[in-house]
Formats: sequence, structure tokens, C-alpha cells
Amino acid sequence: MMVANKPNLAGLSLENLRAFFIDLGEKPFRAEQIMKWIHQRGVVDIDVMTDISKPLREKLKATTNISLPKVVEDYLSEDGCHKWIIEVVSGSKVEMVFIPEAGRGTLCVSSQAGCSLDCTFCATGKQGFNSNLSIAEVIGQLWWANKKLGGFKDKMERPVSNVVMMGMGEPLLNFDNVMEALNIMMEDCAYGLSKRKVTISTSGVVPAIDKLKAYTDASLAVSLHAPNDELRNQIMPINKKYPIAKLLSSVSGYMDSLGDKRVAVIEYTLIKGVNDHRQHARDLAELLKSFPCKINLIPFNPFSLSDYERPSSSAISNFRQILQTAGYTVTVRTTRAYDIGAACGQLVGDVTDQTRRSSRHKRRSEQAVEDRKVFDSVDNLAVTADRL
Repeated sequence: MMVANKPNLAGLSLENLRAFFIDLGEKPFRAEQIMKWIHQRGVVDIDVMTDISKPLREKLKATTNISLPKVVEDYLSEDGCHKWIIEVVSGSKVEMVFIPEAGRGTLCVSSQAGCSLDCTFCATGKQGFNSNLSIAEVIGQLWWANKKLGGFKDKMERPVSNVVMMGMGEPLLNFDNVMEALNIMMEDCAYGLSKRKVTISTSGVVPAIDKLKAYTDASLAVSLHAPNDELRNQIMPINKKYPIAKLLSSVSGYMDSLGDKRVAVIEYTLIKGVNDHRQHARDLAELLKSFPCKINLIPFNPFSLSDYERPSSSAISNFRQILQTAGYTVTVRTTRAYDIGAACGQLVGDVTDQTRRSSRHKRRSEQAVEDRKVFDSVDNLAVTADRL
């Protein structure tokens, strides 16, 4: 854990490390040495850093610390995925998930303990919000994944090739810390990840998207989940502040700034009877017709505080077919790590809820009746259209 009033070397970008050593009266190249020891070799004991003089090591021990979050739980799924729970300074616990696939390994990283946005289909939002993670707590997840998977061993290919900021929390509401952590992830002296293989997923914090280009060139994914404002307002409260037109315009501005052929990824969680009708697919195709993108369909993964259900295989297939016929590149996310509660939308950790939202959701869940219907107007229109 972090030591008060001492810079945490694990959470400093190369630029900030160089500035630190200059202020210390040392040569700036010391920054590259420290960064390689921590992030390429996995060393957090300053005494082991043998290419640094002993007087400087003593000075560093006296004036700095190297602190990373603590892994408190370790789960292995039947499908080979790993879920680790880490404890952060606030006392909450957050989750990260490693997903191995042929030719790549993806780490899903959390940015907050809990989440303030309260999207109705996400378990994290039901927990309420406790704290933003520090830079070291964000990058520490990548450090621990490499440590646990043997990625710091000599001559071994790094097991984590891709990082997605799709874990607990809204990354752009922890903007400064996430940007610094992304810089470390993509720094050649650290993990050296490609800008195409580091993805920020956002629910639509428009002002933060507008300033992204000044801080990073990472890839971007948009949690859309509805083809119109009326429905999105109901399942994603943030849409009332930043409606779809503003969101897509902001994302287009960022993608245009990248100067390459990357396009945004639209994430769309399919929820039975809510947003999975054929008319929703037609409306989505129309909405995005002038917005270059790929579409990732995510079948809803149930959790205890939600009465939503996963759509049928035929509903998923029909939805995808309509979008593909309209000319979109569409993938359906395979459900992974469901047996360890680490599938998309299921991450909860153990959050000290400062908002008391979790207790409110629990009471509502206990009082819910089977005929409860939240989406009458939108749902009925879609059902009617399906029957035409």
C-alpha cells in the first residue's frame, strides 16, 4: 500500500520519473532504469536494482516508495480465465480479469472502486461508488497479471498483449490517473503495449472524451446499449446529461484526431425484452449509418440484483443478421469466466458504498413483483414493429 508523503515510483510515468530525478539532482536516464526494473522485470525492492549506485538506492529508500495493491483472492475459471481481487487504499476490493485467447491475452482493468453511473444492466453500478483508483492501483493490475502469469521471466513473451479499461468503474471519471496509467502501459521502457491494443471503454462522459486527444491515442469503445435517447435514458442515466447525438459527435472528434484507420467500437449489451428486438437493430443501423464503427454485441450476463434476462440465441442471431445486412462488422462477445462471476457486467468486488446505493437496490430487488414493467412504451413499440 502507498506510504504517505512519499512519491510512489510504481505510479510515475516516464516523463514524471525524469522530472523527479532532475529535481533530486540526478541524471534523467535513471528514470528508464527504474521503470525497467519495476515494469519489465517486476522488481519492487530498490536494493535489488544493481545498476543503480548504492548511495542513490539509499536516497530512494529514504524519499520514495514502490507500492502496489495487494491481491487478496485468485480465481481460475474452467475456460482458463483468471479473476484476481485486489485491495486498494480506500479499503474496497476491486476485480480484474485475464482472458486468454488464441494469439493474445486480454486483461480487463478496473479504474474505480464501484461506480457512480448506475447503469441498470451492470453489477458494478449496483454497488455504489467508493473511490477512484490511484495510478499505481490501475497500473498495478497489469503488474500483478504479469507477475501471476510469469510475464516477468527472462525471454518469455508477455502473457498480456491487450488491455481493456472495461472493469469496474467509468475510466473517464478518473481521468488523470487513468491517462497516466495508460502512458505507462504503452511506454517502451515499461510494458510497450500498442496503442491499438489498449482500449478505453466509456459510458459517454462527453467533456472527458473531448479532451482525450491531448493525453492519449489509445483505442476507444463506447457503451451505447440503446438505439435512441428514450430507451438509453432509462438504462443509462448518464444519457440524460450527454445524449446520443452529443456522444457520437464527441467520439467522432477523437477518432478523427488519431490520424489512422481505427474506428470506434460500439458496445451493445442485449437484454431480453428491453433492447433486443429486431426493430431496435434496425434503429441502431440507421443511427450509426454515418458513424464509422465496429459493433460488439454482448449478451446480458445475469447477476443477483437484476431481474434482467439473457436473450435467446435466435434473438441474438436475428439482431446480428440485421446489422450485418446493413453493412456493419459485428461480433458477438463469447461469455467467458461466468463460473467465477467475471463475465462482462458481473464485476462487483467488495465496495464500501459511500452512496448507500447497494442497500437501496437490495431493498428494491426484494420488493420487486413479477409483473413489474419498466419499459412499457419503448418495448411495446418494438414488439409491434416486430410483428409487422
